[in-house]
Amino acid sequence: MAQTEWEWSMVDSKKSHSERAALLRPILYEMTTPAEDAAVSPLSGKAISLNISSGGMLVLMDQLPEIEQVMKVYVPTPTAAETPTLAEVRWMRRLPFGKSNGNGAYFVGLKFMF
Repeated sequence: MAQTEWEWSMVDSKKSHSERAALLRPILYEMTTPAEDAAVSPLSGKAISLNISSGGMLVLMDQLPEIEQVMKVYVPTPTAAETPTLAEVRWMRRLPFGKSNGNGAYFVGLKFMF
């Protein structure tokens, strides 16, 4: 049986997600480029953060990053400043509505790099 766009596989994770906090606000990001492609300027844009923890965050983006892509995300702090933080794309899921030509919205799971 073919899997539809709404049928995302569920994996039983042993990790505790209790430390996640809702964080619904726009954030800025910059996609990094590989060193051998330094002539290309990084892609930047806005995403919407959905939740955050000490290890990473979940964002909603309108472009599809690659798995293991490193991004600079400007994480809002309690002092209203935005701190640039490096994060790695761990997973993504396309929302099953929007344009069918590959454009649309994506849930993207980011892991902070320390």
